Amino acid sequence: MSAPSSGPDPSRLRIGDTERNSAMDALSEHLGKGRIDLDEFGTRSAQVTQARTVADLQALFTDLPAPHPTLPGPPAPVRAAAIPVTPSAGVPARPDDTRTPAQRGAAVLLAASGIIALVLFFLVKTWLVFLIPALIAVVTSALWGSDWRNRS
Repeated sequence: MSAPSSGPDPSRLRIGDTERNSAMDALSEHLGKGRIDLDEFGTRSAQVTQARTVADLQALFTDLPAPHPTLPGPPAPVRAAAIPVTPSAGVPARPDDTRTPAQRGAAVLLAASGIIALVLFFLVKTWLVFLIPALIAVVTSALWGSDWRNRS
């Protein structure tokens, strides 16, 4: 015999505009964090507008970390974060980041070079300082190439 049911299956509960808006807010945050691209955001947004049950919305967030939409019923299980809080030297800041410390440093230098060039422009009053980011990009590209992510 089967055990007596304690009520309706929470995943089959109907949702309303509040839950759909919560799902859209969560998707927007994932888009802003770069976890999904604009095309995937559009696809998932369309699915949110067509969702009718809790299960329909939960299916859209199974591969994404928090935030998830606020839904009726018991909360979805929370996955533990795999990203170290304070990475030590030589350990990637993200598990999927296979760059060496030198490559990560070059990326930071390239990002900062735009600000440095702007400050130097006002100090030395020449537009040539805006070639600094381009020079750093050319040098780092020559050292590691554009396919560094594909190397073992």
